[in-house]
Amino acid sequence: MPDLSPMAHSSPSSRAWSGIHPSAHPAADEHAAQRIPGQARDDGKSISGRTSDDTSIDPETAWDAFSRRDRAYDGRFVVTVSSTRIYCRPSCAARRPRREHVGFLADGAAARAAGYRACRRCLPDDVARDAAAVSRALALLDRAERTPSLADLAAAVGYAPHHFQRLFTRVAGLSPAAYARDRRAARAAAALREEGHVTAAIYAAGYAAPSRFYADAAALGMAPAAWASGGAGERVAWYVVPTPLGALLVAQTGRGLCHVGLDERVEALAALLPAALLVAADAGERSRALRWVEAAAVPRDAALTGAQRRALFLAAVRATARADA
Repeated sequence: MPDLSPMAHSSPSSRAWSGIHPSAHPAADEHAAQRIPGQARDDGKSISGRTSDDTSIDPETAWDAFSRRDRAYDGRFVVTVSSTRIYCRPSCAARRPRREHVGFLADGAAARAAGYRACRRCLPDDVARDAAAVSRALALLDRAERTPSLADLAAAVGYAPHHFQRLFTRVAGLSPAAYARDRRAARAAAALREEGHVTAAIYAAGYAAPSRFYADAAALGMAPAAWASGGAGERVAWYVVPTPLGALLVAQTGRGLCHVGLDERVEALAALLPAALLVAADAGERSRALRWVEAAAVPRDAALTGAQRRALFLAAVRATARADA
């Protein structure tokens, strides 16, 4: 009997990342900590604390992010400039001041209390509002039985459609349409498991026409009827890849990706596809899995919940695999 322990065939080492839960309705969780606690003078030498990913941040890390205009740090702290008495987001496009004039504070409120005013170019106080709007839109898409139009989604969170399209894509790493398509495909997969019949699953998942269902069903990595029967007749190769969000179980067939799950054991895959032949991935399949995972950005915005970051990461892996097919 093969060893079904995930780590028996996991990647031997972690990798550098450029940068989520395939359930139809990702559970919400509490917001991760967004502030940098403790004493934080504006001399750039005494800031400490943790980001939303529970990673320590120090002045040199903050300065490096500011120097690179790294959008991933927007919302985690603000940058103060003593020579102009303004504060900015880390990604501000303005010319960088001298290091000795730069400090770091937890947020705009702390900067204003210290006598700074917001930069009119990067509008640092809009960061939290923008990210919160994307978080609300993700929740709406998770709950929607029918996919809303971009105009309706943007209006629901108070933005113009084209501006919100760019904002959502920047924060989430996927367009609203791509994320909505991933959620719809997840509902289709769940409906197939529950109904056990393709026609019933089409309408249970909320599809208006079979053609759209079959287009989304390509993400199953097998025919819908095979998925509904627990993977009967399918060879499914699995591999565990370490990621910044945890160990990722990647399963694929000859058609492509059929399942990804964070912190899942192979026993969970066996329960999902009890009639399939499960095998450890060979060298080519491991290489393909690594390619899919490494091409997927890990969302890091502090306003997103942990569940949303996981859901977006898994959606990005699935989108990368579809594009690679």
